[in-house]
Amino acid sequence: MEADGASRGNPGHASYGTVIRNANTGEVVAERAAVLGHATNNVAEYSGLVAGLRAIAELDPEALVEVRMDSKLVVEQMSGRWKIKSPDMQKLALVAREILPYGNVTYTWIPREDNKHADALANEALDTHLAGGSGIIERP
Repeated sequence: MEADGASRGNPGHASYGTVIRNANTGEVVAERAAVLGHATNNVAEYSGLVAGLRAIAELDPEALVEVRMDSKLVVEQMSGRWKIKSPDMQKLALVAREILPYGNVTYTWIPREDNKHADALANEALDTHLAGGSGIIERP
């Protein structure tokens, strides 16, 4: 799973994007993106994580998941190496931890260039919303 967040203004208009892939083939299984309203980029990143984990739980509640994100903050916090100080992010982290069984999810930091698909989804949702659309993407 790859996830990303976007915030224009930070805080500002925010959204997330997440891509679920088959680990064996790399094939895209699902895409999710949505506008969050006014939020920070970090909250948008965490929201993408939560949305992706929820999508996976719908597909297979016992799945083993590698979360790949370009947010060092989220990866380190969710891996338990960094403290989560923000109350908003604490709440989202708690939600994320409860979606799939403990130990079924690992976190890997990836360079921004390797997270372009999730980033594009986040921006597509935001652009669609700002143009008068729903700002929600659910594929398939």
